[in-house]
Amino acid sequence: MTQASRPTLFVNARIVDPASGRDEPGELFVAGGRIAPPGPAGDALVVDCEGQALLPGLIDMRVSTGEPGSEHRETIRSAGNAAMRGGITSIVLQPDTSPVIDDAALVTYVRQRGLDQTRVRVLPAGACTRGLKGREMAELGLMDEAGAILFTNGAAPVRDTRVMQRILSYASAFGALVASRPEDPALAEGAVMHAGELASRLGLAGLPAAAETIIAERDIELAALTGGRLLLDMVSAEPTLERLERARARGIEVSASVSVHHLTLNETDVGDYRTFAKLSPPLRREQDRLALVDAVRSGLIEAVVSGHDPRPAEEKRLPFDEAAFGASALETLLPALLNLYHNGSVELIDLIRPVTSGPAQLLGLETGTLAQGAPADVILVDLGWPFRFDAATMVSKSRNSPYDGHRLQGRVLGTWVGGERVYSAD
Repeated sequence: MTQASRPTLFVNARIVDPASGRDEPGELFVAGGRIAPPGPAGDALVVDCEGQALLPGLIDMRVSTGEPGSEHRETIRSAGNAAMRGGITSIVLQPDTSPVIDDAALVTYVRQRGLDQTRVRVLPAGACTRGLKGREMAELGLMDEAGAILFTNGAAPVRDTRVMQRILSYASAFGALVASRPEDPALAEGAVMHAGELASRLGLAGLPAAAETIIAERDIELAALTGGRLLLDMVSAEPTLERLERARARGIEVSASVSVHHLTLNETDVGDYRTFAKLSPPLRREQDRLALVDAVRSGLIEAVVSGHDPRPAEEKRLPFDEAAFGASALETLLPALLNLYHNGSVELIDLIRPVTSGPAQLLGLETGTLAQGAPADVILVDLGWPFRFDAATMVSKSRNSPYDGHRLQGRVLGTWVGGERVYSAD
């Protein structure tokens, strides 16, 4: 009997399962790749968790790689390795590759590469416009049938309002989720950080929060008009949350995600032109960060993402104006997020929800829970493990991170996908 097929009994664990509201000492039995009812250990492999936290495997709804087309940035294999180390068992791959993932054959290709290259679950997102150019709607129905988990225009919104209306209307016919990055392209042109006093002192072009709220308002109204399911992707500004709350009160089916960077960092982390903290959307005011944390705590924001967008050193070690946006983040998603638990900002169960059951519900997945019958995607975590993060130790191909040198807490001791152990810290 192989370890993959052998039942596993986790004992002496702190079970944390937001889907069921559990945060308590207990045991977990896994058999046939799924969470099973308690039973005799028999020939099961016994894992003594020694009081450490046993969580559902994390689901990251926003991951970019360079495959196909720019494998020097990241491959599906290297992204999978980074994800397993970070306790992430499912990743939603963005379609911003070369070629763009904008037809059914390419969705099938990415799904197959995921099966061939990594042990994590690879869920391809389809481009909602051809070539991500925003001018012509892609074949959403065929991509949905091929396994696209959601549809997005990548790092920019669909400029043409009529095209966006058609996308939401067509996607609503089969209940597909449409993600939109709310950022006005005209206001964003040339901007490299948040617009404010700090940007002025540094002499850098700033992006105002209004760039986000303008597109958020537009897309919320289009969702109301069409009945489409809208995800405001990686919101960053307090005023956007006000629009989101009003839309929910009106019964509009709109949800939101936020990157872990915007929950734990602010504009001052740009420091003295620190390009590793050059992100899109830009890091905002401390006031915005605190509002985003409140929105995660209350459930207004359903998903926290890594925003993993790896860039090689030659694209980051440049003057701030010229450096690329983006950071490698799969390995820092959990320890950075746990900062909010350790400093008392958010209870653990509420913090784990937007990286497990929240994304699972948005995407219609069986995973993201430790409930009986669910796929056994499980991680064992030492929540208090202290360390100083060194980007040079990352397994991601592009080792650029705004957390380089930061003190973090939390270490993934083991990752299981479908009941099979795919990563061990030892």
